[in-house]
Amino acid sequence: MFEAFTLSFRKDISLVELPQNKEIILQSSTRKLAFSQPASGLQTALKTLYDTGGTATELKQLVQQADGIYGMLKFHSYLQKFISLGWVCHSVLPFATAVPQVWEYEFSAPVVDCQEQFFTLSRFAYLHQVEGQMVLESPLSKAKVILPDWRGVAIVAKLSQPQSCSTLVSEIPSITLEIVQQFLSLLLATQMLSQETYKEVENATLAQWDFHDLLFHTRSRQGRHTNPTGSTYRFLGKIEPQPVVKPPMSKTVIQLYQPNLERLKTADIPLTQVLEERRSIRNYHSCPIAAQQLGEFLYRSARVKNLINREYSNRPYPAGGGLYELEVYPVINTCVGISSGLYHYNPIAHQLEQLCERTKDVEALLKDAWGASGQQDMPQVLIVISARFQRLSWKYEAIAYSLILKHIGVLYQTMYLVATAMNLAPCALGSGNADLFATAAGTDYYAESSVGEFMLGSQSTDENKPEASG
Repeated sequence: MFEAFTLSFRKDISLVELPQNKEIILQSSTRKLAFSQPASGLQTALKTLYDTGGTATELKQLVQQADGIYGMLKFHSYLQKFISLGWVCHSVLPFATAVPQVWEYEFSAPVVDCQEQFFTLSRFAYLHQVEGQMVLESPLSKAKVILPDWRGVAIVAKLSQPQSCSTLVSEIPSITLEIVQQFLSLLLATQMLSQETYKEVENATLAQWDFHDLLFHTRSRQGRHTNPTGSTYRFLGKIEPQPVVKPPMSKTVIQLYQPNLERLKTADIPLTQVLEERRSIRNYHSCPIAAQQLGEFLYRSARVKNLINREYSNRPYPAGGGLYELEVYPVINTCVGISSGLYHYNPIAHQLEQLCERTKDVEALLKDAWGASGQQDMPQVLIVISARFQRLSWKYEAIAYSLILKHIGVLYQTMYLVATAMNLAPCALGSGNADLFATAAGTDYYAESSVGEFMLGSQSTDENKPEASG
């Protein structure tokens, strides 16, 4: 089946001829291959791969006619090298082209049995528009499939249900059995399909992956794509970066208590004791947390310690690039000295900015947290943590959201340790309603919405209280 595909170099592979040196250079973004005084047949084959492409049989014939059998065998070795480097696309023209997404690639196309086999699209495959073309991708695959012809898209759509070669030929106009056979072989080679006899649904490992989780994992890590990743600064000179500290959200502010850190350095319980005693506690003392305790908690866990060149900051928890995209919003249910409502924490002024009193949305945030925590006690204080997404994505590409989740984790741990040292009742939550928060706080969902929730209260002394966990 391999011999039926049209082979061509990826669009980002360059071919440069140096006549004075009688040399041809092939180059990707990471590697260069130089051919010194290549034979005429090899030259023609390389240029064909770079220009229009050809089947493996056609390319080998070109080389053999000019360079003989030895030259053809040498070219075959080169071709396998190009494929393993991820430089070669495989096409069923004009319907589909498989483009490698990694620099260590393997393409193995099975022969499709048109009489016995039925095929469906893998539940991990997804079709989307990229720069005016329909593209099929999957986190299981190390390639993407470009579908320039509508009939290719139609075949993919039909594969939402089990199909044989003959049913596809009968339902899609102007395609032959041979084309369908090649098309299905290409999709099998790129892990886009499931045969009915293939055990994807019975694979216990894959069965426990949600589509979006596996896609997020593969696209935010290296190894299955060559997309730009990391600190690419793609918006430099195009969009202004967000400020290191969010501008004040309200003129109604509460100045918070600031603890004496020097005293705490000597009076606090040891770190090992804090780590060993840390627990998730979901029930509280009848006397609620006080404003002074909340002020100390926020100061020790989330304040701005200092600014660096007015672009970065230092805080008690670490953050990638010193950007600190996370924002803290205390939702007060009951706190001595602070009225119930929604507040924003200003980490540089160490103030609470009141956004609203106890509205129905504020009530809903508290009830959601109560439900997510097992419906024990209503949280005295719910700390909603949001992210200013563009604070990170302005600098980082492909990994911005994964960094946010890492930052949520270290902020959770910092809050847990501070709360434990203060003998408070902490509990991080695993989920929350980002739309509800955006409505309550008046933020643009796509610019800033919630990514974490943390409950806080006074610790109960009831010996019959439910056992703490986590």
